[in-house]
Amino acid sequence: MTRETLDHKLQELLDDTLALGTIVEHAILHSVEALKARDIEMARKIYQKDKDINHKRFEIENGAIIAIATQQPMAMDLRILASVLDVAGELERIGDYAKGIALITIRMGDEPPIKPLIDIPKMAELTADMLHRALSAFVEYDAQKAVAIPEEDDQVDGLYNQVYRELLTYMISDPSTIDRATYLLWVAHNLERAADRVTNICERTIYIATGKRDEIDSSDDEALT
Repeated sequence: MTRETLDHKLQELLDDTLALGTIVEHAILHSVEALKARDIEMARKIYQKDKDINHKRFEIENGAIIAIATQQPMAMDLRILASVLDVAGELERIGDYAKGIALITIRMGDEPPIKPLIDIPKMAELTADMLHRALSAFVEYDAQKAVAIPEEDDQVDGLYNQVYRELLTYMISDPSTIDRATYLLWVAHNLERAADRVTNICERTIYIATGKRDEIDSSDDEALT
């Protein structure tokens, strides 16, 4: 296989990963939009869309494995291919979180809302924005961008803690709200975990660029030294 052929395959896999990321980003935003609007039909579409996400992940994995087996990749090529495999899995899992939120909307049905949704949509917007920029850094092998993004996870964690405390107060003061509050806690938890997986994607970008596999600590700016 020629170098040109391998470069073309790597670019194709990166493009496919970016496309999958776009689908997942929209799934996160739309799942919370459906929850806020109590749009059961939209939630069902998001739930079904997860099959497309899974299929796209398997296509990417298959392409990466074939490239590893047939195109004699060099050291950085292997880092890219291994990272594509890993990131595809992370994206599929984030898609599962969106699917879970959609399922919660379906299960809640016509139950009256326990409170207006303010912090949960903020969590979704922050997470989707982090994911968008993390994938941009990934396809550009930009370690400097990647190392900065996880610092924003503290904002998502802060919102999650705020949602948790507020919903716990509702449950203590009025036991009839327990089921509805628990559903919203699951939603917030899914978004918090999705943001954590964005950090994993950033770690893979740093691995491609530097060969280092260190975990990112948002309080540690020495990850690239």
